Amino acid sequence: MFFLLNILGILIVFGLVFLCSPSKRKVKWRPIISLIIVELLITWFMLGTKIGIWVIDKIASFFTFLISSANEGISFAFPSVMANPTVDFFFSALMPIIFIITFFDILSYFGILTWIIDKVGWVISKVSGLPKLESFFSLQMMFLGNTEALAVIRQQLSVLKEKRLLTFGIMSMSSISGSIIGAYLSMVPGEYVFAAIPLNCLNALLLSSVLNPIDVAKEEDVVYVPSKKERKDFFSTISNSMLVGMRMVIVILAMVVGYVALTACANGILGFIVHGLTVQKIFSFIFSPFAYLLGLSGHDAMYVAQLMGIKLSTNEFVAMMDLKKHIHSLPPHTVAVATTFLTSFANFSTVGMIYGAISSIMGEEKSSIIGKNVWRLLVSGVAVSLLSAMFVGLFVW
Repeated sequence: MFFLLNILGILIVFGLVFLCSPSKRKVKWRPIISLIIVELLITWFMLGTKIGIWVIDKIASFFTFLISSANEGISFAFPSVMANPTVDFFFSALMPIIFIITFFDILSYFGILTWIIDKVGWVISKVSGLPKLESFFSLQMMFLGNTEALAVIRQQLSVLKEKRLLTFGIMSMSSISGSIIGAYLSMVPGEYVFAAIPLNCLNALLLSSVLNPIDVAKEEDVVYVPSKKERKDFFSTISNSMLVGMRMVIVILAMVVGYVALTACANGILGFIVHGLTVQKIFSFIFSPFAYLLGLSGHDAMYVAQLMGIKLSTNEFVAMMDLKKHIHSLPPHTVAVATTFLTSFANFSTVGMIYGAISSIMGEEKSSIIGKNVWRLLVSGVAVSLLSAMFVGLFVW
């Protein structure tokens, strides 16, 4: 019975997202069906074979190496901070952006990144039937995170039309950053974290094609390569990359502080009206039907709904810390779907981070497309997390 609920949940989430689409007639179903088949195969490969876990682990190790390299630079400037057992979000997740942007800009300078985008994007676009840049971006988000991924392809984004730019904003809700995978693994089972990463990216690609279906002409489905006149010398390029990274860190920090503070303020006002009422509790009631559709029983469904509310109103770290306390008393299926749902950046503050990232890269005029479509970003982020959890739930009981 619970297995059937899990399957029903997938159909209902797809149905609700489709109802939210403003251009239902433009939705292309062949790419959606292709991606669903690929996701089922990936989930089986990740959770059913040792080779799958080994492959993802090796990829994660490369990005962990990049983060450790970034930490060397941070430690030089802030040795006392980085020596502490617990490092603040600013230093652990935001400051590495400066090095990661610089590293990938070097790859772009020598044409390596543009070649990878073109070839890998071509392979995924052949499977999904979707454009190359969007297809590559879905993979890029697997370990880079939304703001870093947006910064890395900023030259590509600068030549896109607003409607197509919105697709990247929608997809960015469902990423994570390689810099915090270690923190996740200290709280929840690694196999579900690694399973969630590719599923989130493919589901983001899938749902963005439903919420914002667009037709990209063949001549527009190319990787932008700056002309020789636009290219600066090597040292000017990397110096500019570092400054771009620093500006992005400051903008994102302002957005995160502001949104978390607003949530705390809203909780204070709600608690004054009704004792004990919080934004988190309101969302837990809203999400309770979806928790049942994850194939959960009564008590477990309400607990996972509570975790969903905590994640959306604050962040996944707070929710994972709570899950860690109860993880040994929960059934495997509950642990699997809860962990998978929590493994992404989909919450209110992430909307601010995406807006801030696009604003710092391309200015206020182009970032307004994000501000006008916040609801689409939130629907996508929640729906992607639910779908990923439901796909994993099919294989863990």
